[in-house]
Amino acid sequence: MELTVYLAGQIHDDWREDVKSLAGEKNLPLNFVGPQTNHDRSDNIGEDVLGEQPRPFFKDDAASAINNLRTQVLMQKSDVVIALFGEKYKQWNTAMDASAAVTLGKPLIIVRPEELIHPLKELSNKANITVETVEQALQVLAYIYE
Repeated sequence: MELTVYLAGQIHDDWREDVKSLAGEKNLPLNFVGPQTNHDRSDNIGEDVLGEQPRPFFKDDAASAINNLRTQVLMQKSDVVIALFGEKYKQWNTAMDASAAVTLGKPLIIVRPEELIHPLKELSNKANITVETVEQALQVLAYIYE
């Protein structure tokens, strides 16, 4: 049985590659999907499709509509969501994706450092499990296959 895992979270470092590598080491039959990780592509997709927009607001609005469509399609096709909350970047998109997973009834694993226990307490309460590392998140998924 192969599971599709949506990897929600910031796109500014290679944490997704770490998850994929760890899953490979554990021989877990997982397929990974997630947001567009090419930041320029994500920011410019609206104008790439719809043409130049008159103001930055409209550029962002067009891009977000297409990015939200992508997220909705891929998340609906996923079996489980891992949402990584890091310490370095604002986590608005991660919180939005985690909330969408809860709304869709998708099993949700939140990864967050100890420093974010308080600000994420309500969202963690809605998740199936909250862990501190991606290694722990993969241990949870590995348990499914025991």
